[in-house]
Amino acid sequence: MNRIINEVLKPLSRCPLQSYLDNRIQLFDVLEKILVETGPADVYITTFSTSEEFLRKIFHFRKKGFIRHATMVTDLKASKKTKNLYHFISNVFDDVYLGENHSKIILISNEKWHVAVCTSQNQTRGNRTEGGIITTDKKVFDIFYRALSDFISTKTIQLNGLFTTTNRTD
Repeated sequence: MNRIINEVLKPLSRCPLQSYLDNRIQLFDVLEKILVETGPADVYITTFSTSEEFLRKIFHFRKKGFIRHATMVTDLKASKKTKNLYHFISNVFDDVYLGENHSKIILISNEKWHVAVCTSQNQTRGNRTEGGIITTDKKVFDIFYRALSDFISTKTIQLNGLFTTTNRTD
């Protein structure tokens, strides 16, 4: 794990509400720091755009057993990029949805933990200052979870092979 992340973020057990504004860490650093503390968990991620680098990190976290189930919601406008990464995405995430989405949240939960992260950063490397708030407040987690569940069920389409039947001109 990136040592800088330990300078930027404190353990959740000691600091259940924290924020950051920094250009030295990436979103996958934040996710890894949380998963190391929570142990294996279900992860829900929303983003406008994703990258191969981020997907490789998620794949690595899954191999290490940190992630039990992974769901991603990404934006329709980024669907061309999503199409190019579809085979990798489908091997990393259990469920992938497309919708009119610009939110960037991560929800991490298991029997003991309910962590909500609200961030400015997409799943891409921008090497820019990004900010975020992390909380273990179950009420905040539940608000995000209910809103995300509603969004998924009413305003997205699930990929599930959607791009496997398209041709090169699509």
